[in-house]
Amino acid sequence: MRPPNPPVAPSALAPVSTAPRTLAADLPAVPPGGAVTLRGWVHRRRVLAAVTFLVLRDRSGLAQVVVRAADAQTAPPEETVVEVTGVVTANPQAPGGVEVTSPRVVPLTDDAATPPVELWRPSLDAGLPTLLDHAAIAWRHPAQRARWDVAAASLRGFRGTLDARGFTEVQTPKIVGSATESGANVFALDFFGRRAFLAQSPQLYKQQLVGVFERVYEVGPVFRAEPHDTVRHLAEYVSLDVELGFVRDHRDVLRVLRDVLAGMVAAVHEHAGRAVAARGFDMPVVPDDIPVIHFAEALSLVGAPADEPDLAPEHERALGRWARAEHGSDFLAVEGYPMAKRPFYTHPQPDDPRWSNSFDLLFRGVELVTGGQRLHRHTDYVAAITARGEDPAQHTTYLEAFAHGMPPHGGFAIGLERWTARLVGAANVREATLFPRDLHRLAP
Repeated sequence: MRPPNPPVAPSALAPVSTAPRTLAADLPAVPPGGAVTLRGWVHRRRVLAAVTFLVLRDRSGLAQVVVRAADAQTAPPEETVVEVTGVVTANPQAPGGVEVTSPRVVPLTDDAATPPVELWRPSLDAGLPTLLDHAAIAWRHPAQRARWDVAAASLRGFRGTLDARGFTEVQTPKIVGSATESGANVFALDFFGRRAFLAQSPQLYKQQLVGVFERVYEVGPVFRAEPHDTVRHLAEYVSLDVELGFVRDHRDVLRVLRDVLAGMVAAVHEHAGRAVAARGFDMPVVPDDIPVIHFAEALSLVGAPADEPDLAPEHERALGRWARAEHGSDFLAVEGYPMAKRPFYTHPQPDDPRWSNSFDLLFRGVELVTGGQRLHRHTDYVAAITARGEDPAQHTTYLEAFAHGMPPHGGFAIGLERWTARLVGAANVREATLFPRDLHRLAP
């Protein structure tokens, strides 16, 4: 029997020192002559006749390091992780007006391989397939990373706004025993010999939890087996779900949505302001009252047939232009969608049950949010499920909450990637998704 292979010893590289770290963004606050220690990646190495410039990149930004000509040959290649100890020196042409001189550059990794994309260039000159194939590297580029900085700040604003309004964050199952919306667009899986599905949304669970907490929200993945290969569809995306009790109708839900969007925009300004300014992202102003148009009026406005069951993408774009011209708003709520096109839990319009107490929110001509008022009486649910030709007994666990008393309630869901794509002006939602999943992509 062969003995096991001996463990491989790691490369003999210097460990991270115990010196306090200074981030690149904080260098301008250090007095000239002060000693600093930076840690990050070699973003750019420029070898000149008399001097070599290393541009170091960390999570906060870029810093310029001046290496003597005698040491230029030992400067590590781009993307190598290094520790740099040196002296802060004023230089108006350097990032932030300062640079690091007399450096000691210590590699913390082996020399990095040549990246598949040129990360040091101001913009990435690569096609979308290349960026997606090498996502873990491409996201290092400051312009790419800025997009997710906006997404992360939006999440902070979403949570902060709802926390301040007495909402409870929840987490619901992503493996479920039945489809939420329809059986055609679900991913089926084997759950210990039983048929199960990846959750299309937390809808049924967040409704039940209104009976516990009154106001709930969730940030989590949802899965849609959508047979669409478009610039705005994904098979997995992050859904920002909200549900609240004791509403009068869907307009109460819309008012909460308005406050959430305003909080998300404010958080982007606060926590990703540098990214917004550096990349010129066009941030919207959320109006105090989002303009609202009825679905029937919207069809007439865009010249669509009166019996059209839904808005096509070109209709949404036309309505977006109208909202901007008529109301000066990047947002428009279309309410009263036909009940025939809404899920069974949707509350009908009381004075005309052909229409629903629901809405879609358009943001710059693209559907961003679906929301509305839900049914809350047990008898109404039994009637709605029976009308679909289904047996209410198949929904026993869901209906139990309503049999034991549920307040009038409603909610909405925002797609994080679609929101971010509209904020940063991305033509394809995949450009605002860290590792997208769609009809064709299962890696990286």
